[in-house]
Amino acid sequence: MLLQQFAFFGFALLLVAAALMMIISRNPVRCALFLVLAFFSAAALWILLEAEFLGLILVLVYVGAVMTLFLFVIMTLNIDNAEKQYGFVRYLFPAVVSILILLALLIYAVYPLSGSTGRVALSAQASNTQALGDVLYTQYAYPFEITGVLLLVGIIATIALSFREKRLNKAITPELQLKVKSSDRLRIITMPAERKK
Repeated sequence: MLLQQFAFFGFALLLVAAALMMIISRNPVRCALFLVLAFFSAAALWILLEAEFLGLILVLVYVGAVMTLFLFVIMTLNIDNAEKQYGFVRYLFPAVVSILILLALLIYAVYPLSGSTGRVALSAQASNTQALGDVLYTQYAYPFEITGVLLLVGIIATIALSFREKRLNKAITPELQLKVKSSDRLRIITMPAERKK
């Protein structure tokens, strides 16, 4: 029991440290790598809490697929660090309000006002995957759907924010290329040769 508690607090400290380094670090690639470390720590915590399915899904889906995509996008984009530093203060108030709302929701989820714990009674044969599905699609069906809508709004907002003005395209249409004559492409100029002095 002592070893399990030591492992739990060790992974919890590693998760908090990785999250802080992800926020503090200025290099976007290092931020993504610290987020991968935070995901691994959270997966280890879930496995210690006997939620093996959630831990494995976190590693397979987020670390294996999503973070690989994030790293690919970060490395292919040309991110200007000086441009990122400006304009942080104007988003400080909405960020603090969002943090307070999320903290209030977290406290309400851990300590509900009605006195019910929110736990579902399970039989001995039920696995934690079946329990997760039962709770997710019965008791938390509406919050699950609202989360999907919020993710859709986030995707639309990301597309709207990353959309820029039309760039100047230097490509020539094939119709104009076919209409060009050889005299238009090459002009021969006769120049007198320079004489050495």
